[in-house]
Amino acid sequence: MPKRTSDERIPGRRSILLLSVGHSCVDVYQGAVAALVPFFAAERHYGYAAVSGVVLAASLLSSVAQPLFGALTDRRPLPWLLPASTLVGGAGIALSGVGGSYGLTLAFVALSGIGVAAYHPESARVARLAARRAQGGPGAHRGMAWFSLGGNLGFAAAPLLVAAVVGAGGLRLTPLLVLPALAGTALCLPVLRELERRRAAGARAPEPPVADDRAAFVRLSLAVVFRSVAFVGLSTFLSLFVTQRLGGGTAAGTAALVVLYAGGAVGSVLGGALAERWGRVAVAGWSYLVSAVAVAGVLLVPGPALYLFVALTSAGLYVPFSLQVTLGQDYLPSRIGTASGITLGLTVSIGGLAGPLIGGLADATSLRTALLPLVLMPVLSWVLFRTLPEPVVPEAAGESAAAAETAPV
Repeated sequence: MPKRTSDERIPGRRSILLLSVGHSCVDVYQGAVAALVPFFAAERHYGYAAVSGVVLAASLLSSVAQPLFGALTDRRPLPWLLPASTLVGGAGIALSGVGGSYGLTLAFVALSGIGVAAYHPESARVARLAARRAQGGPGAHRGMAWFSLGGNLGFAAAPLLVAAVVGAGGLRLTPLLVLPALAGTALCLPVLRELERRRAAGARAPEPPVADDRAAFVRLSLAVVFRSVAFVGLSTFLSLFVTQRLGGGTAAGTAALVVLYAGGAVGSVLGGALAERWGRVAVAGWSYLVSAVAVAGVLLVPGPALYLFVALTSAGLYVPFSLQVTLGQDYLPSRIGTASGITLGLTVSIGGLAGPLIGGLADATSLRTALLPLVLMPVLSWVLFRTLPEPVVPEAAGESAAAAETAPV
């Protein structure tokens, strides 16, 4: 097949840019849950176990729903899910501060989690296709890294947005947090028009060119689970932990969350670049070893130096993030939506299940004691990555996948 020209790659690059910014608008609502924790604790007097329950509500339904949405998109692409799920994700967080009861708070946060769950499998499928079209090759590591970067920037912006809105007027102002969802919905529309234009061209998606490697996919999924426990555990309690250690009120905790999420932006882009030279499996494995040392530093190093270790933890945990998504898609080429739903959804959301355990242990002992087991999580991910093969994606596979953009939607 002839090599794609630069002009032919422009629509793919434009779609990646729009998807990346739209991804940030959605992942604001994942980051907003942890950012709201100190305000729930201060205004509604929730304890450690109660605030971890709020995080669990956002992740529990999402952990089950994302693979289900992924399986649906494997049977039939559903690009309309992108704008619809963005609105649902934003509406849930916007309403979370309105209802005064704990039950209503859990319900609205869970609604947001369902919206996030519906968004990620389909957006990852569309982003992978756009990335391959933009790069003109089968790897698409950089394109997917930029897509992941958008989500990380959304995470990073969440504490600042929540602090600006809720910090100014309390939880009653959470309806203003729907604004990113409205922007994200608008950004989806040009991507949907491009998909419709390519659908009108009449090409159909071919059969996957390589067989599934289910055993490798299971090991990868377990590694992502351990990574998720470490990241969700830290993001849930980091603000409270830093406030205890350094004082300074919620500002010190909010700053730590911003560093945690912003470091992920650096890690995602760095991961895509490093993988093109050394391979995804090797880069992800070494990143997890760095993360283990960094998490220990966050919990044990005294004084403001812990911010440096927060940044290192974030970069180390996010270098593998987009790489794990494409690895999962390459291990299960016949079920790309399912693979995306599991690596972006089920395995990531399972980390939220550890939140109440950490919160309960913190109530019984201390927050530092409860967080210390998180040091082990990246080590377990590293052990699993040592058993994984680097998938070989033939050129034909890249061309076939790029052609799948034009499948009926």
